[in-house]
Amino acid sequence: MTTIITNRKARRDYTILDTMETGIELKGTEVKSLRNKKGNLSDSFAKIENGQVFIFNLHISPYEFGNRNNHDPLRTRRLLLHKSEIRKLFGQTSIKGHSLIPLKLYFKKGKVKVELSIAEGKTKFDKRETIRKKEDLLKMQRAKKRAYQGKN
Repeated sequence: MTTIITNRKARRDYTILDTMETGIELKGTEVKSLRNKKGNLSDSFAKIENGQVFIFNLHISPYEFGNRNNHDPLRTRRLLLHKSEIRKLFGQTSIKGHSLIPLKLYFKKGKVKVELSIAEGKTKFDKRETIRKKEDLLKMQRAKKRAYQGKN
């Protein structure tokens, strides 16, 4: 499994409740561009429309050696899921505050996959609390390291 792009903002702005692996419908030049790691997931999200799941704002840069067959970088792309999975996602996203956020794109057996998550938005307080916990953990690790170096 080779990771192409990760959405680092997602874990900061959302509480991840559940994840699932999905396929994505791409054009040839999009796959070639992703092999060069030319993409951005930062503001992307997924929505269920007419019984299908689509991903919006996924930016895949145009392939530099592509000709007139190049793709639109911000086009809406369809995610490949079974009907039962779509029904499950629909039920979970109908709860207020829950949304579908892609966490990363990666290659698996030559195919591009999306790790899609059901996420709940964090408030400012929650974000500050997460940052505070990380800082406390870093301080403890530094103190532990200093104490260990002092013994030698």
